[in-house]
Amino acid sequence: MVVAGGCADACSANGDGIAADSVIAAVDTERYPLDAPEGERWVDAVRRARAELAADGCCVLRGFLRDSALETLRAEGVALAPRAYYTVERVNAYNISLDTALPEDHPGRVVLERGNAFVARDLIPAETLIQRLYTSTVFQRFVADCFGLAELHEFTDPLAGLCLNVVAPGMSHPWHFDTNEFTVSMLTQLPDAGGVFEYCPAIRSKQAENFDDVRAVLEGRGEGLIRRLDLRPGDLQLFQGRFSLHRVSPVHGETQRHTAIFAYSETTGVIGTAERSRQLFGRVLPEHLDRAQAVRGDRLLD
Repeated sequence: MVVAGGCADACSANGDGIAADSVIAAVDTERYPLDAPEGERWVDAVRRARAELAADGCCVLRGFLRDSALETLRAEGVALAPRAYYTVERVNAYNISLDTALPEDHPGRVVLERGNAFVARDLIPAETLIQRLYTSTVFQRFVADCFGLAELHEFTDPLAGLCLNVVAPGMSHPWHFDTNEFTVSMLTQLPDAGGVFEYCPAIRSKQAENFDDVRAVLEGRGEGLIRRLDLRPGDLQLFQGRFSLHRVSPVHGETQRHTAIFAYSETTGVIGTAERSRQLFGRVLPEHLDRAQAVRGDRLLD
């Protein structure tokens, strides 16, 4: 699908000479040898990523893309951003209804303002670099190895599998937990100021919600629990966001913050709920109405 409003030309342009049928040329294969699956350098890169994930629940593969690919990455995001669904909502860190019956001191009662926007997958042309990365079997294999998974699969959801997250100046992506145990993302454009990725590693587990610490962070009393990342365009971030509270701080200046989010799952057929699709993309497709209830590997609030 080609996006209206000028994206077709900008998103089709391959000024860096990257072949349309491959992502290998865009990747720094000296450090991340996608050109030599299972080779010695591949195994070493995977080992280092797994060690960082085990220690911190987060791993940043610095300079995953070559410098020559960064302008294409940025230009595609700028062209796509106007297609985002922009809305400001009152939410909580668990993305559950604000009407949910909870005790007075429960962190789910802390109301936050979500002002980030999303470009859905069906508005991102197949020839864009982020689509080619997302669907690349060798990229998927590398990411699965880093997370220690036997395999992973693209979301079946036609909107949520791949999206561009847009945070405009004055907006933020507030504190939240992910519904998926692992997240893969790549910053495509830095803002002028702000827009820092902040997280609280392993603030909860499958066995314990740890509501006291979560509430402390939400109320501005948990500084000692927070870590911050200096992300750059082209860095690949692997993150266990199911257990780590995280946010993107408010963006300042004139430039939006853009991030590609690559959504994968260990199982096939993953489709988001109708309500979640409506919140993020402003629309619901028949696939969302027909989906089965999500199956979780834990009993966390969400």
